[in-house]
Amino acid sequence: MPLKEYKSGTTFPGVVGRTFDQSEPAWPEPLRAKEGAPNVLFIVLDDTGFGQLGCYGSPIQTPNFDSLAAGGLRYNNMHTTALCSPSRSCIITGRNHHSNNMACITEGSTGYPGYSGNVPFENGFLSEILQQHGYNTYAIGKWHLTPAEQTSAAGPYERWPLGRGFERFYGFLGGDTHQYYPELVYDNHSVAPPKTPEEGYTLNEDIVDRAIQFIADSKQIAPSKPFFMYFCPGAMHAPHHVPKEWADKYKGKFDEGWDVYREKTLARQKELGISPKETELSRHDPDVKPWDQCSPEEKKVYARMMEVFAGFLEHTDYHIGRLLQFLKDIGEFENTLIMVISDNGASSEGGPTGSTNEMRFFNNVSESVEENLAALDKLGGPETFNHYAWGWTFAGNTPFRRWKRETYRGGISDPFIVHWPKGIKDRGEIRTQYAHIIDMVPTVLDCLGIEPPMVIKGVTQSPIEGVSFAHTLDNASAPTRHHTQYFEMMGHRSLYHEGWRAVCPWPGPSFTESGKFFGAPITADVLTELDAKGWELYHVEKDWAENYNVAADNRPRLIAMISAWYAEAGKYNVLPIDSRGVMRFADERPQITADRPSYVYYPGTQPIPANAAVRVLNRPHSIIADVEIPAGGAEGVLISQGDIEAGYIFYVKGGKLHWVHNYVTKAFYHVESGENIPEGRHQLGFEFEVTGKPDPANGKGAPGIAQLYIDKKLVGKIDVPVTTPLSWGITGLSCGAAHGAPVVPEYQPPFEFTGKIYSVTVDVSGQLIEDKEAEARMVMARQ
Repeated sequence: MPLKEYKSGTTFPGVVGRTFDQSEPAWPEPLRAKEGAPNVLFIVLDDTGFGQLGCYGSPIQTPNFDSLAAGGLRYNNMHTTALCSPSRSCIITGRNHHSNNMACITEGSTGYPGYSGNVPFENGFLSEILQQHGYNTYAIGKWHLTPAEQTSAAGPYERWPLGRGFERFYGFLGGDTHQYYPELVYDNHSVAPPKTPEEGYTLNEDIVDRAIQFIADSKQIAPSKPFFMYFCPGAMHAPHHVPKEWADKYKGKFDEGWDVYREKTLARQKELGISPKETELSRHDPDVKPWDQCSPEEKKVYARMMEVFAGFLEHTDYHIGRLLQFLKDIGEFENTLIMVISDNGASSEGGPTGSTNEMRFFNNVSESVEENLAALDKLGGPETFNHYAWGWTFAGNTPFRRWKRETYRGGISDPFIVHWPKGIKDRGEIRTQYAHIIDMVPTVLDCLGIEPPMVIKGVTQSPIEGVSFAHTLDNASAPTRHHTQYFEMMGHRSLYHEGWRAVCPWPGPSFTESGKFFGAPITADVLTELDAKGWELYHVEKDWAENYNVAADNRPRLIAMISAWYAEAGKYNVLPIDSRGVMRFADERPQITADRPSYVYYPGTQPIPANAAVRVLNRPHSIIADVEIPAGGAEGVLISQGDIEAGYIFYVKGGKLHWVHNYVTKAFYHVESGENIPEGRHQLGFEFEVTGKPDPANGKGAPGIAQLYIDKKLVGKIDVPVTTPLSWGITGLSCGAAHGAPVVPEYQPPFEFTGKIYSVTVDVSGQLIEDKEAEARMVMARQ
């Protein structure tokens, strides 16, 4: 006899008698998905331009993405926000990025509605919605949706993946990570990678292994229970890390340069129907050097950078192919609704010459071709944090102009693939309807027959702002339902309305033409001038790549679109406009505990993200490690922060005390004690005395004097002419071990301290460690 069940909140339908034999049981109905409900898989690539997947005209081999395109649909008119966290918040909520308080990446949050980095709980995640309908929910890879100040072990955890409707998580919480030494989080705690780079570890392989495991764990028990997986590999964000054999597959493939790449890619796009036949390439970007004007050395460096990127993309495609094959093997592929998207256009963080260390960009430190040439053989390996040059960024967004962070189409138009054999009849077709990533959630809900909930976890929900395009899945000629969409990213603004785009570029159409670089501030007077003279107008329905500015001939239309932009800005919390770029990273933000003069750290604890750790940049500080040195000595890390990109490490090696500051791999400032550390319990100290002002805009942190102490006795001292001005590498602060890629190559992570650490105290009160005896000697010597 079948069990009697009843829905939660309804009257108990059984019988309760005085005894068991007089009673009839009934059970609360388990939460079950609708019979035959499809799985949902979002694959969110990073920094992948419109012209970089094979099925969008690129020469890079992406057979698994291509197979999804061949068995599904490609959209050529999908749009993002131009930056990762903002886009990801749209993808997962169906609301605009300013509605999500995610105007910028979480590290660039500011204290205004629309900008705080805290996605409101009234903006429910798709994971929270589908969990209410009997789905397993998994997040894999990049997250970057938690305020940076809330990603430490102190929490709060409510905006971590498990706090926003995901039952399981394996990945990294920040914006990027080292592909060989990632900072991994499993559910709500940090974990070490299962292998080392020497043992063949790559993050791509690891996260696909974990994705397969999560699905298998559930399907072997409840085969009919569907899943929602939010799979975000972090590729193709820098660092472009890939084993050498993958990059070498592309040797010589890019020797013709970025200009030829653009021409050939557009030709393929036209053949594929991705770009209209009448499309003209956008102009050659003034910030990009023509390939035929590059020196042989430049061409050698730039071509290799692109070979590494291509190998990384094919490597990513290969491992995603393993996930797809697993779905086929278990019979779930046909009934999995897959959506593939990139979060923005190709990235320009590599600068005009490319980079072996992306952290130089974030610290306003320039690079040279000579430096990059010297590191050519290391590109893609664990010793670099590499990124290609602007020319490849520009080419990666073919046929559009500009790139990530800007709201021309190069920054906001991205490849988008939908694949669902059981639910979509058409195969291999192109869809041209206008869409935005806020449309993904309502489309999925339409496909699943689910109404957006009024309440999630007791919180009344805001309206979903996206528009479903489910009606286009089986109808190529269906009308577009998304008619108007605003864009704003760090002061760069635009508006789409029914086939037209108004764009107000900032600091201008290019850095060369404006005479200003990314991060130039927009004041009230500047904004007034921009609104009067800075807007451009493109009829993108006919002018696909925004080549012909027709503002002068359509002044009434332009004025109406500017007014509409401000109306949208008011509706979605877009104001105040803030164009300061990376300088926003230095703003003070609320911490779980107030800033204090002294921080105490303990060994064996989880790494502490930079935003939650003591801030020693550009300020005097001291470090005291209370340690026990066993018989025979000890070695290892006392405290470290950052990694191969930039950072510092205070450690013991060879019986001596050491401190090294890695200035974005431009220089390593190293001081070593002049005497050995004796056995027993001791205080090992470091002091940084600031001797000048920092100049962050020009990539220079405060200079100073670095001094080492053993039991308050000065044992080493050097002058440090420049320090890292704004940000360390992605790896957080660690006590008793060094996680992540090594700050200096003299050790292998985790380089755990072999003695005993009682505590490590970092003092930022400004008080100096004094060695009166040494000071007296110095005074006497000067007489």
